[in-house]
Amino acid sequence: MELYNLGRIPWEETQLIYHSLALLGREALCLVSPATPYVCIGYHQDLAQEVDLEFCRANEIPIFRREVGGGAVFLDGNQLFFHLILKRDHPITPKRIDAFYQKFLQPVINVHHRIGIPAKYKPVNDLVVENRKISGTGAGEIGDCIVFVGNLILDFDYETMARVLKIPDEKFRDKVKKTIEENLSTIGRELGEAQSDPWDEGSLNIMLAEEFQNLLGPMTPTVKDRKLADKMDALKSELMRDDWLYRRGKLVDGRVVKVRSGLEVVQRVHKATGGLLRAEFLVEDGRFKNLAVSGDYFCFPKDTAGRLEAAIEGAPAKDILKVVTGFYQAGRFDWPGVEIGDWLQLLKV
Repeated sequence: MELYNLGRIPWEETQLIYHSLALLGREALCLVSPATPYVCIGYHQDLAQEVDLEFCRANEIPIFRREVGGGAVFLDGNQLFFHLILKRDHPITPKRIDAFYQKFLQPVINVHHRIGIPAKYKPVNDLVVENRKISGTGAGEIGDCIVFVGNLILDFDYETMARVLKIPDEKFRDKVKKTIEENLSTIGRELGEAQSDPWDEGSLNIMLAEEFQNLLGPMTPTVKDRKLADKMDALKSELMRDDWLYRRGKLVDGRVVKVRSGLEVVQRVHKATGGLLRAEFLVEDGRFKNLAVSGDYFCFPKDTAGRLEAAIEGAPAKDILKVVTGFYQAGRFDWPGVEIGDWLQLLKV
């Protein structure tokens, strides 16, 4: 296998290099970071729904659509990326997705342990420290290869991350930012400034290379050759076209921001016969948390709303029909024009 320990490179090359290596069928490990910030969206996402395009244009933040799934993320030089490119038929590659992530996240876990951070694997594809996510990862098939991508996070710009996302209102943006801050950690945050200072890009990339080689065997240090450079140039004209970037993606009902595996921040609006209903809530490990419902004044008794919020708090998402039906059957509210089906539509996950 080839080892590309390239350090800081132009932002677009941090995406183009692994796409190109995969299409060339070259098995490799790439270690890179972007010279300037950008936003990267997942293959299946709808750009206009996910990203605040006006903010990005005003602040000259470019956007890239990758051929790997996952959500929209703000990326900068404080995040060190690793890209592992393997042939789909490589004998070391597990067939089950959870086994795949657990196997190839182990080198990243080992690096965290070596610098004093007790990171552990959380299915399906997260690394966590006391349930705080500390590495973002994803995988996808490109050409005849499987590409596994992820990062080591030295520091994170929570403010800009919350700002580049398309958010319906500032109150919900604050909720998204607070949830990300509480559930996404960094090497700097876990170790503190004094202890994290020695761990820079150079030392961490050396450790990543060592740990992946312990798993996969010796790799040949390599620089970008002409064939790879030509492929990256050709691919740049394809993956940075507007029709690729703005292609219609999967539309999501309401606004759903995935913070880590098993945690989403959700806002939904539903027009019932009796008026407009709104809900903001978290879904954490399959359960409702911090639900706040509101709606048109004429159809929305606030004392009843509080009782409904309390009844749903902590309930499994799969049991929402049972909870709301029980609330109605107990005669705990009577809202003309607001039926059980309206709540199921509003709170579906």
